[in-house]
Amino acid sequence: MSDMKKEDMNLVFVGHVDHGKSTIIGRMLADTNSLPLGKLEQVKETCRRNSKPFEYAFLLDALKDEQAQGITIDSARCFFQTKKRNYIIIDAPGHIEFLKNMVTGASRAEAALLVIDAAEGVRENSKRHGYLLSMLGIKQITVLVNKMDLVDYSEEVFQKIREEYSSFLKQIKIEPNLFIPISGFEGDNVASLSDKMSWYSGQTVLDSLDAFQKEKAPVYQPFRMPVQDIYKFTRDGDNRRIVSGTISSGKIKAGDEVVFYPSGKRSKIKTLEIFNAALPECYSAGEAAGFTLEEQIYIKRGEMAVAAAEKQPQVTTRIQTNLFWLGRKSMIPTKTYYLKIGTEKVGVTIEKILRVLDASTLEEIQKDQIDRHDVAECILKTDRAVSFDLIEDIQETSRFVIIDDYEITGGGIITESLSDAQSWVREKVFVRESKWVKSEISSYQRSERYNQKSALIIITGEKDVGKKRLAKSLEKNLFLDGKIVYYLGIGSLLYGIDADLKDANQMNSREEHLRRLGELSNILLDCGVILILTAVELSKEEFDMINTSIEIDNTEIIWIGKNITTDIEYDLRFDYVENEQDYAGMIKERLQNRGIIFKP
Repeated sequence: MSDMKKEDMNLVFVGHVDHGKSTIIGRMLADTNSLPLGKLEQVKETCRRNSKPFEYAFLLDALKDEQAQGITIDSARCFFQTKKRNYIIIDAPGHIEFLKNMVTGASRAEAALLVIDAAEGVRENSKRHGYLLSMLGIKQITVLVNKMDLVDYSEEVFQKIREEYSSFLKQIKIEPNLFIPISGFEGDNVASLSDKMSWYSGQTVLDSLDAFQKEKAPVYQPFRMPVQDIYKFTRDGDNRRIVSGTISSGKIKAGDEVVFYPSGKRSKIKTLEIFNAALPECYSAGEAAGFTLEEQIYIKRGEMAVAAAEKQPQVTTRIQTNLFWLGRKSMIPTKTYYLKIGTEKVGVTIEKILRVLDASTLEEIQKDQIDRHDVAECILKTDRAVSFDLIEDIQETSRFVIIDDYEITGGGIITESLSDAQSWVREKVFVRESKWVKSEISSYQRSERYNQKSALIIITGEKDVGKKRLAKSLEKNLFLDGKIVYYLGIGSLLYGIDADLKDANQMNSREEHLRRLGELSNILLDCGVILILTAVELSKEEFDMINTSIEIDNTEIIWIGKNITTDIEYDLRFDYVENEQDYAGMIKERLQNRGIIFKP
């Protein structure tokens, strides 16, 4: 089989610090003549000059500070091949301080080789790594019991480790492919069977690699592409808006209908785009892609592009997860963190800790926080809806990381999608978007004609503090400036569009009232209007209900009142409106600073 026809496979090596991962990889490369010409001799000569014993790990540990410390501090990659496959081998760190790097490395692997020191036996990190591999969805694992030369190649030692670790893996529903007794330093059972362990007649490490089953290529899964950016062109009449990102799974071509979640916006792909190269016929998983759409719909970074004809993702603000915590400070329910999934980054809090496990013992611990190195099953609540898949469907789009103080402090997988207060509204919006009769005039064209961006301004707060006076003053101020603006009083809805709800006195009439308000707002905003609403003590949940139905980011919330009586997040606050023209001027200036209206 020629190299061009060989299939590729990503492998990860994991294990406790000093258990010999890098040595094994270095030995494999050396024994199969896979090293660059003269590399082995160069490293041996460097060791001689520095009066230090040669180690095969030095072939992989290229960084000088790594050699000085004797530990691997980042995921190193090397390329290796057998007659069957081309391999990309990821050497993931084993030291407990670098577990987060191991998570990053292992997340791209299809199979794993987990290394255990025969002399030291199964350590806590050995179990943590096994659990992490399970969480990441890596089910193919071969266990290498290394440094057999240090225990006189004892079959008894090997079998004891095999029994102990097999029992642990069984608890996390992993059945290892096999256990192999080896010596990375001496080369026993790495590339060929060793006569020093006549009691073992199974596969060598190299044989075990080719025994792994190749996973189904992501290209055959449903199409998923987290939107990285939208590139806009204006020079020489070029009005293209190119949606770009890296495809996680599936493939697309011109003419395919795509839906963007969580907004539910949809359009057909007009053209595939590429910089300074021949246009491709299609884009597939793993490729950086760019395409234009037939309609200029409003989408933004963080949304997920999905093929309309294929299985759709989950969308909600509540997710059930398996989470591994790495932060020095405990993860607590009262604090807001950031969740990053795909290209989306949203605020997130713990809604409920279902249970906490000690990753090395799998013992369940009752606690109201998640401490360092704990594994937890918990429900997380994001501050806005996110799109994702469950781990059982598409692994790439079910994994996430948690960020605290600009550092990755946790990571995990989504196991279940839970309904939230906006679920029923969101379902109606998805149907609306599929049936929406699109105008030939885009929102961008309206913005250019009106010299403004559509925006929703909500003035809320305590009763009798001047909300309506301010709203009317702001409307008049903007109107006299030539802006397309409209003040919509709540009474206009209650006795008009919502008259049936007011008469019916339904239990859920307030929720339906908010949904209709959102839908009416969406129509006016689609027309390019600056819309002003007033409401008494609007809550965050009620705002989210309205916001679920609209598609713009240009929202401004102004709170009026000395007391903050709800949990809504506001942009401006006034204690009381005395001179409404002055306050209207402040809001106008804010709209100018945000680029919603032109600043002279």
